[in-house]
Amino acid sequence: MKPENIEKINHSFEIQAPNFESKSVNFTKEEYLNYTISCVAPCKENTLLEIAAGTCACGRSFAPLVQTVVCLDATVPMLQIGQQEADKEDLSNMVFVKGYAEELPFLDNSFDIVFSRLAFHHFTDVTAAFSEMVRVLKPGGKLVMIDMEAADELLRKTEDEIETQRDPSHVKNLSKAEMLSLYEKHGLAIEKCETTEMPQRLENWLALTRTPDLIREKIRQRMQAEVTGNDKTGFSPYLKNNDIFFNQKWVLTIGKKGI
Repeated sequence: MKPENIEKINHSFEIQAPNFESKSVNFTKEEYLNYTISCVAPCKENTLLEIAAGTCACGRSFAPLVQTVVCLDATVPMLQIGQQEADKEDLSNMVFVKGYAEELPFLDNSFDIVFSRLAFHHFTDVTAAFSEMVRVLKPGGKLVMIDMEAADELLRKTEDEIETQRDPSHVKNLSKAEMLSLYEKHGLAIEKCETTEMPQRLENWLALTRTPDLIREKIRQRMQAEVTGNDKTGFSPYLKNNDIFFNQKWVLTIGKKGI
């Protein structure tokens, strides 16, 4: 099942691919990746699937610790960068697959760990994607999801509006309750659910997606207005060294499939 917004996804991430792992944004922050690994606690016999893997930063981090890593993404340039980086790191146990999270090309009960990072806010059907993750997860396996937590209810619409202006492939941030509900409805036992604040510099965040100048300026003005006490955006921006920053709230959830 091809996602409804696949053209927007491919266009956006073809743009983002060359700089997605830049240290100017925190999307691949090494300390957080290492912490995530410690929480998941993989073992050498494990097989791991990362869906909507992008440049496969997570998959590459896990690769030395598991038997096999499969990275699936809908955007070929992202996978190509992931494969190039894996080659540089001499990671020979990785497989790269073009495909859709909503229709995974794998048999039931295939993987010990199924992982998704910063992807669900791009999905038009989060239930379909999550159901597919559960389907290919082995009994006793761990389903790991990291994504940005939605703003408070009164500001969710405004936050998503700005996110979509910046990146048209954005659909909707989920609340922590909505994330937990996906696990509970699919019968997974929650092992961990916690939020970490990840600082983002506004200008770097806008540059990654090459947001057009006119839209970039409108977003900048809205953020600046909130800093000076005007209408809230849902981002809670603040000044640091005369630059505008905001903190994304990343929710890490780990659930276990019943045996």
